[in-house]
Amino acid sequence: MRLRRLLSLTLLAAGLAACSQEIDTTPEQRSCIAGRYASYDAKKIDQCVDVCKACMKGNTVTCNTSCRLRGAS
Repeated sequence: MRLRRLLSLTLLAAGLAACSQEIDTTPEQRSCIAGRYASYDAKKIDQCVDVCKACMKGNTVTCNTSCRLRGAS
């Protein structure tokens, strides 16, 4: 039981460490973002979700989750 808990915590820590606040964008995605917002602020949930859906080809659910995990509100 103790080993299972330790393993679970280790896997959770490794998973969280792998999460990055910054996303890698292609030149096309950066161009799309610039075309939509003159001063894009990834911390604004509406802008983040809009860019995610339009430029990263996401959907509402995954974009909301992704933006919130990166600190948008």
